[in-house]
Amino acid sequence: MLIDNNKFGGDVQLENFAYDVALSVRQAQVYGIAVERFGTSCSGSTDCFGSGYGMHFALSSPTQYLLFNDENNTGVYSASVLPSEIVGTPDRITQGFYISGLCVVSGISQTCQSTNQIDIMYIRPEPTAYISAGGVQCYNTQQNCYYEAQVTLKSPKGDTRTVVVDSTGQISVQLQ
Repeated sequence: MLIDNNKFGGDVQLENFAYDVALSVRQAQVYGIAVERFGTSCSGSTDCFGSGYGMHFALSSPTQYLLFNDENNTGVYSASVLPSEIVGTPDRITQGFYISGLCVVSGISQTCQSTNQIDIMYIRPEPTAYISAGGVQCYNTQQNCYYEAQVTLKSPKGDTRTVVVDSTGQISVQLQ
């Protein structure tokens, strides 16, 4: 029996990449639930626990995604946020892999609607996700929230995997 090592290696790399993205989303969830505070401006009169943590994905930057703190409580990442709100450095996607699609599912439609940007927010004390699309924040206006986010990742050979994040807090990787 002959095995195509290049195909196998590419599939394994794509699978590992998809799980890395899923783990990054889980990291935002853990930060949103457990991190005491963000920044150094917290004082006795300031709400040290009010800001959430989120993940930002955008088709305009298909080779990166980032973890951010929502210190200004907008519920979405904006290029105009303070650099201090970005936690660590943006995760860079290399070796020809990229984000090929973003879509969201509302609780009513059950069909995935394409979007150019997804922000997934976690706010203390709940593990539930506030899923926003197109830069429209939702946790202050929950009728703008979506039930599910899907981030589709593509390999240089055209194979895909999708990271699915439910508003209930579930995160999974699916073969397309």
